[in-house]
Amino acid sequence: MANLDTLLELPGAMAAFTFSDRGELSDFKIKGDNGLNEDILDLLSHVCIANLSISTMQARGWEKMTGMSGFYPTEGFTMIGMDWSTVMHGSTAVVVDNDHADFRQTYDSLENG
Repeated sequence: MANLDTLLELPGAMAAFTFSDRGELSDFKIKGDNGLNEDILDLLSHVCIANLSISTMQARGWEKMTGMSGFYPTEGFTMIGMDWSTVMHGSTAVVVDNDHADFRQTYDSLENG
């Protein structure tokens, strides 16, 4: 698991957080006064788990229906928002400012811990 302080050094990072497999917020760090707070990150934790479950279902269904492989397991994704987005992998996520984020670097940092 990547260090939250290290994740906050990524381009455009606004917050970094961890969550349980049930979507409960475990730990978080917020950079500056950017409008994010513990309640928002708790909600995002649940959204991450919900979307991971849905994308896993879709990946498994796609593989079974088409015979194609390589879509399952789903380990991470990015939820794109208007001003900021959330990049997650495993049980860790980073909220990034869309105008300043390096999405690939952020995902790679999460994936490689």
